[in-house]
Amino acid sequence: MDLKLAGKSVLVTAASKGLGKACAIQFAREGASVTIASRDETNLRDAAADIERETGMRVHTCVLDVRKNSDIERAIDTAVAATGSLDVLVTNAGGPPAGGFSNFSDDDWEDAFNLNLMSMIRLVRSALPHLRAGNGGRIVSITSSSIRQPIDNLILSNTIRAGVHALTKSLASELASDNILVNTVAPGRILTDRVIQLDTAISQRTGMDMETVRNQFVKDIPVGRYGDADEFAKAVVFLSSFSQSYITGQALLVDGGMIKAL
Repeated sequence: MDLKLAGKSVLVTAASKGLGKACAIQFAREGASVTIASRDETNLRDAAADIERETGMRVHTCVLDVRKNSDIERAIDTAVAATGSLDVLVTNAGGPPAGGFSNFSDDDWEDAFNLNLMSMIRLVRSALPHLRAGNGGRIVSITSSSIRQPIDNLILSNTIRAGVHALTKSLASELASDNILVNTVAPGRILTDRVIQLDTAISQRTGMDMETVRNQFVKDIPVGRYGDADEFAKAVVFLSSFSQSYITGQALLVDGGMIKAL
């Protein structure tokens, strides 16, 4: 199926590794002009080289701290400069630290709010004039399966990411008349550095070895394994595509059937 992404301008944030990088690779494979953004300049440069080597497509880069509005505006400008337009925005950010309610101060809550929710607000605000100028576009937010079922010991992520999906749902209604479709893709146990970090924290907290920790999760995943980043990225790219024109305001779980909520 032609996803109609060839030549489209795409910005993916937090894309130097993990889910963001996997998404950037898939967009490049579809012939899109991809701009990746991340805080770490070395990782960003390495990721761009990897993507270019794998896909043969040029990749644009921008150092970005999603908590800084000036960085966000620069990232949008970088993506627009590549082709003269912006067609797709994929909002992604690192996860806040693990812990329970008593572990966090007001500063921790504010940092998580800025990292995961305000970053999307600012990115969309900066991107909207360009998306509208192109007679439509796509926005996809990367969140977590916790928007459907809270995850133990991840109270910051559980709370803030639910707000991200609420924003996505609200934007879908507001922007449909501009032919801008807005959706969320929510990963379950996808094997990335972030999930390895979380599994390691569980192992250290409980005394279980890593294999036991993973088996505890796998037994609740009908597919019987963790997912890989490429599988997740393909879902993001489809919802970002211009071959789909009637899906908006939705949260797609890519979790192997782990979440049982209707």
